[in-house]
Amino acid sequence: MSGMGGMSGTAAGDQVGSRTAHAAMPRLPHLRWTFIVEPAGRPGADNMALDQWLLEHADRGAEHHAWLRLYRWNPPCLSFGRNEPALSRYDRGLIERLGLDVVRRPTGGRAVWHEQELTYAVVAPVATFGSLRESYLAIHQRLAAALHALGTTATLAPPVRGPPTPDAAACFAHPVGGEVLIDGRKVVGSAQVRLGHTFLQHGSVLLAGSQEVVRRVSRTPEAAIAATSLEAALGRPVEFDEVAAAIVSAWSTNGAVIRTAEPPARRSKFHDDSWTWRR
Repeated sequence: MSGMGGMSGTAAGDQVGSRTAHAAMPRLPHLRWTFIVEPAGRPGADNMALDQWLLEHADRGAEHHAWLRLYRWNPPCLSFGRNEPALSRYDRGLIERLGLDVVRRPTGGRAVWHEQELTYAVVAPVATFGSLRESYLAIHQRLAAALHALGTTATLAPPVRGPPTPDAAACFAHPVGGEVLIDGRKVVGSAQVRLGHTFLQHGSVLLAGSQEVVRRVSRTPEAAIAATSLEAALGRPVEFDEVAAAIVSAWSTNGAVIRTAEPPARRSKFHDDSWTWRR
């Protein structure tokens, strides 16, 4: 996924070199972490509103605080990138006839189908994580370590030669550098955006299923989607709680607090069709 305009976001994966889950992970910055684990799931608009609220809240002064949020989507949802031309790229009529929940993310890139997955979001101060490349690697190395602990062969994608083209295909269509892979196929797709002195990075960890819904509602043929899932990699069902526990363990840090998130108190732009279908 690419970053979004207006908040100086960039596709961190476009700048990342090759690393593996076996490499020594960088130490997490000294921050007061809050872990938010939500297995029940929320509608897409509520999920995006909460991620955005955490980003804005952190930028208003929580300089020594960081959040790791693990959540689901209920009902399943199709999400568009912030600046994606969804009206010309996807069949709105078909999406409505199928009764799909749909939202536009605060981050860039292309469409993602959220169903059998765990979604993570990290919100933290830019200064304590370093550059875009450094923060992207630190987060993905910990995710890869968590998936490795489950028995997978998770690694990080090597860099891709030539200029990055983050909007050339669906978010899980092919690696652009630095994503978490299993047997050369994406199992995690991520995007990072920065607001002031804070960043939000969120992404999907595929538990099962596929991204075929994206191809079905596209107006033009999409590239073959080179994604895999934890179920396919491990040959058994993989539950949200199992993956969440592995991620929390990989992320464990002194002073972390695990709690349930409170939804934003007000309706947000993510609930409005004028935002979702703005282009």
